[in-house]
Amino acid sequence: MTTALKRTEPPGFAELAMIAAATMALNALAIDMMLPALGLIGDDLSLANPNDRQLIVGLYLIGNGVGQLFFGPLVDRFGRRPILIGALLAYLGGSILSVVAGSFELLLAARVFQGVSTAGSRVAIFAIIRDQYAGRRMAKLVSLAITLFMAAPIIAPALGQGVLLFAPWRGIFLALFLYGLAVFVWGFLRLPETLEPARRTPLNMRRVVGAYAEFFTDKCAAGYTVASALCFGALFGYISAAEQIFFEVFEIGDQFALAFAAVAVSLGVATLTNAQLVERFGMRRLTHLALVGFVAINLSHLAFVAVYGSTTVNFIAFLSAAFFAIGLIGPNCSALAMERMGHIAGSAAAANGFAGTTVAGVLGAMIGRQFDGTTGPIIAGFAIFGVAALLLILWVENGRLFRTGEGAAATAEPREA
Repeated sequence: MTTALKRTEPPGFAELAMIAAATMALNALAIDMMLPALGLIGDDLSLANPNDRQLIVGLYLIGNGVGQLFFGPLVDRFGRRPILIGALLAYLGGSILSVVAGSFELLLAARVFQGVSTAGSRVAIFAIIRDQYAGRRMAKLVSLAITLFMAAPIIAPALGQGVLLFAPWRGIFLALFLYGLAVFVWGFLRLPETLEPARRTPLNMRRVVGAYAEFFTDKCAAGYTVASALCFGALFGYISAAEQIFFEVFEIGDQFALAFAAVAVSLGVATLTNAQLVERFGMRRLTHLALVGFVAINLSHLAFVAVYGSTTVNFIAFLSAAFFAIGLIGPNCSALAMERMGHIAGSAAAANGFAGTTVAGVLGAMIGRQFDGTTGPIIAGFAIFGVAALLLILWVENGRLFRTGEGAAATAEPREA
């Protein structure tokens, strides 16, 4: 399998960005497509607590985050391609299990399995990117991939609602299976192995712990990872409760997909903007500016609601602005965290994904579970986590924001596949 693929011309910059986007979209679709169906799932599986349906999203995220921690050493030992292909096959299995699940507990187990499988695909594809590019060039590719990928969360709820017009909620998981199959075929045919045998590291506990310890004791890597996780924790809290907010608070269930897209589209605009600006202005400067803006936006939202109350229009407007800031924060924080980790790219990608997704997933679940029939807990979560992220970056940068230097790795020439 691998030997045959080595004779294939590897994908260039643009195609690798598209494959990465398609792979990342597995996550977005698995999270967002079923948002319109959460109420139906809760009713069909007879949930006593309405907030329990948020676990369909929350446990998926936690499985995805924890899974990345285990896949890091595997991609450094066995290579990127075998893990990617195996993870995509596992995703297909998790989708089928979700289709046939006869109880809420079995559905949650299938969701955790799906989350773990997409953890493998995420670690592998980011390691492939890091094998071939570094510094601002890597940040540009990640931004481009995320820009392409952002079509998924924008249209996913509409796709889910479309499926529900013709099929029960289980049809959404069948659609996920078909999409996963398409990604599997593309990756199988086009992605070569990018980790040379000489660079593979033995699979032993001491080396694994050492690689993770190196990542989490690196002030820059750990700091930017956790700061990003705090911002995405707020985002995941909104996603967990979005169906309840738009169906129960604002009572616009028939326009849920449109309202969700109106917020999510700003993420895509931001990542596209970032891809155009990052090579000119640098990752740090854009990240710091976006963080300051994120804090200002959310504190203003909190104050506005305290005075005037929350409406559909102002909720979407403020959240769109906050999502735009996150769209600048996310890819640059990931690139900064990985900047000095090229020698342990697989483990570093896993550590970054584990901390980012798990912390974000747990924090998001905590916010979502506080849903009380108002938007208050969500707005407060955005404000609190934004302030915490900014304070953390101030500590990482020793109180000096908006510096332009990204170190030697930032200006290194990209290595071609």
